Amino acid sequence: MGGSEQDVQRRVMRASVLIGTLLWVCALHAQVIPTGAMRQTMWEGQMAGLIAMDSIAGPGMFGIGPLEHLRGEITLVDGRCYVSSVASDGTISVQERNDVKAPFFVRAEVRRWTPVALPAKVVDLATLDAFLTEWDSSGTVPFAFRLRGLVGDVHVHVMNVPAGTTINGPDEAHAHQVLVRDTGNEGTLVGFFSTKHKAVFTHHDTNIHMHYISWDHSVMGHVDLLQIDPSRIVLEVGR
Repeated sequence: MGGSEQDVQRRVMRASVLIGTLLWVCALHAQVIPTGAMRQTMWEGQMAGLIAMDSIAGPGMFGIGPLEHLRGEITLVDGRCYVSSVASDGTISVQERNDVKAPFFVRAEVRRWTPVALPAKVVDLATLDAFLTEWDSSGTVPFAFRLRGLVGDVHVHVMNVPAGTTINGPDEAHAHQVLVRDTGNEGTLVGFFSTKHKAVFTHHDTNIHMHYISWDHSVMGHVDLLQIDPSRIVLEVGR
């Protein structure tokens, strides 16, 4: 029933090769760690903080997610925690502070960044998503990435759900977002790629989730629209 000794040896060898390949692929990228899930917050009303930034913020840590109760956005850049929120006059305020929590969050501790050449066809979110999906041919391991340089046009949103509001779906949550546009400015985009985490830390129709922060820290939020010149921006993948 178990087959010949040679069959068993071949199965063991194939399993060893598969395990070795997976370990090799994992070693190529910094480990991506999700906490909570987008679907639980947007569809099930889990808006309380599940992870405290002061427990994870340290050198090399990068991460993105909303502020608890969907009252803003959080971006970790090399361990520095930036929080954007909406002031009473409707303007965006960005502060560096780590005494905050997120209802869902994705992070990776990056030891080094490896440059990846951007082809001329990568000019927006859709073409960046398609390029990274093609570039990561294995598609098995999520990874962190970042873009740094001149951003032609970027639209971001900052969640601003009123206190005590019950959310029963993404449309209700995003009805309270505030939109901000930054044009012709330099900045950093912190992103995460995965084909396996839709509604966890990527939306259902994309493999990427990104936050943008301008060089002067005056604008920060979840990226909804992006226009770039690939010759004026650098793409790097976390290792």
